[in-house]
Amino acid sequence: MPHIVVLVIIILLASVVAGVVGSLLGLGGGVVVVPALSLFLHIPIQLAIGASIISVIATSSGSAATYVRDRLTNLRVGMFLEIATTLGAISGAYIATVVHGNVLFIVFAAVLLYSLYPQITRVIRERRQFAKTQTRPPGDTLIASDRIATSLALGGTFYDPAAKRQFIYGVRNVPGGFGIMYLAGIFSALLGIGGGVFKVLAMDTVMGMPIKASTATSNFMIGATAAASAGIYFLRGDVNPVIAAPVALGVIGGSYIGTRLLSRLAGSSVRLVFAVVMALIAVQMAFKGFGIGG
Repeated sequence: MPHIVVLVIIILLASVVAGVVGSLLGLGGGVVVVPALSLFLHIPIQLAIGASIISVIATSSGSAATYVRDRLTNLRVGMFLEIATTLGAISGAYIATVVHGNVLFIVFAAVLLYSLYPQITRVIRERRQFAKTQTRPPGDTLIASDRIATSLALGGTFYDPAAKRQFIYGVRNVPGGFGIMYLAGIFSALLGIGGGVFKVLAMDTVMGMPIKASTATSNFMIGATAAASAGIYFLRGDVNPVIAAPVALGVIGGSYIGTRLLSRLAGSSVRLVFAVVMALIAVQMAFKGFGIGG
């Protein structure tokens, strides 16, 4: 019994960190929960992913309302792209039934590494352009929407407390973003990470949305995406209440902290944290998948 109590406390603390990272970066708590449970606590990855699915729903519940209230979330983009992610989540939940655990580790690492290059290059570019941005008038338009985005009225606006200015932005390449969102749904169910890596990457890099709007909209979407596959994991017995309950509680607490941090950080800082977290976890998961280091 004492061993179980200690395990629950450790899971709870790790989940608080997961909630902070998940809500701050729009990735869902699973990006920390899965490695923490599987690598450090030696919980089978299928159970870690099952608990992570629950944590993703908790992250979304804990942070989405705040981001909607602050008008960082683009509701039109989120609702439109959720069609693709939900379909992908259903597909991914069935794919997970025939994929070996080590393969999941390797795929997880590949997904994270894939997202690094565009994020790092944009950090460098944004920092170089920061001085120019400061001299632009309030309400400056970052990019213009293309024809499809204009017809769907997907553009948005938000106030950035860190930059102390209002930003107006358009959206581009809607078909490309829609396709990547389907992949995001698959990886949400397959890896238990909420698909947030691909969601943020699609909106930020492919569709041209600002990083803060991308992470906020991703937080809004990941709960519905995870819910689409959670039932399948539950029926398979991959959701253990002893693991999932402290994960959900910790993530909700952490997401409260993360939402406060986002408004105070510059966009390039958020992107830099995103890249560092992805790199560290990708290396750990790759080692595990290839059986390196035990």
